[in-house]
Amino acid sequence: MSAAAFALALGAAFLHALWNLLLARESDPEPATAIAICASVVVFAPVAAAVWDVDPRVWPFVAVTSLLQLVYFALLATAYRRAELSFVYPIARGLAPVLVLLVGVVVLGTGATAAQAVGVCLVGVGILLVRCLGGERDVAGGALAIAIASSIAAYTLVDKSGIQYASPIVYLELGMAPTALGALLLVAALPSGGARLRAAVRPTPAIAGVISFVAYALVLAALERAPAASVAAVRETSVLIVAALAASTLGERVSRARLAGAALVVGGIALLVV
Repeated sequence: MSAAAFALALGAAFLHALWNLLLARESDPEPATAIAICASVVVFAPVAAAVWDVDPRVWPFVAVTSLLQLVYFALLATAYRRAELSFVYPIARGLAPVLVLLVGVVVLGTGATAAQAVGVCLVGVGILLVRCLGGERDVAGGALAIAIASSIAAYTLVDKSGIQYASPIVYLELGMAPTALGALLLVAALPSGGARLRAAVRPTPAIAGVISFVAYALVLAALERAPAASVAAVRETSVLIVAALAASTLGERVSRARLAGAALVVGGIALLVV
């Protein structure tokens, strides 16, 4: 993994942690998430137009990634309403690179090193600690986190191929525009959806959306320079950032076991790039 790709992925990790913290603080996360997506699309539309570079072969990838991103954001908003950020985030982000690696091994036949195998085990142990092994367990929150991880792994693999046919910002704009429309329609269909959307038109969700766009643009730029598993692994150092900040910013009770679990997840992810 080149130094440039590493720097891009690490920057994405910090920004990803930040926008998740902002959205997790929202009292009504579904409309806030929809507004965040829309804000990112609107703000970066002129930039995408200015650097427009699209190969017609990109459209199937845009269609698939748009659907996967919509599923991801819907699951994320639901999870943040039902469970704590310091619980959902390490599981979702920790499992994602493991799934990317497993798909590479099982489907693509890329093989795995001994270090990667140990990394998978560390991630597994870390997730068990995050889930407060031996204590209270959030089954619904855990299921949502696993579903989120699956969607992350899916769009990461799709985007690794799709990014060959458009520049990062253009590719992301093309993928997020249908996602924004879909998110608005989904929230509008909820009880009092229109009123909830109007209430969510505030600076914080909009800022979160812009940050999320920049974060994933950095990821796509890194994907141009390094394997998908490596990029996903460095990016997920945001797991430890979120676990460390959730207590001070969200008032969550981040136990030593949960913090240790997040640290093990990060350590396991680091081994996945070996």
